[in-house]
Amino acid sequence: MHKIVKVEALDGYRLSIVFDDGVTGTVDLSDRLFGPVFEPLREVAYFRQVSIDEFGAVSWPNGADLAPDALHARLKNRTTAVA
Repeated sequence: MHKIVKVEALDGYRLSIVFDDGVTGTVDLSDRLFGPVFEPLREVAYFRQVSIDEFGAVSWPNGADLAPDALHARLKNRTTAVA
């Protein structure tokens, strides 16, 4: 499983992500911030508190997280489709 080594919150509820194998990209979460765990991320200041947990996953202080394997596949497929 690949780990995220860098994450940065961008405007519009997007994340810039870099993986340990060099796969990079931007993920738009604007249409995915619903439900009890993810709704607090709609507050921009809270969304910007994104970090990387000990497993190499994107996470926030309230326990919301995103699986790195799914993000990696999404970004890798996007890169492959463009190339």
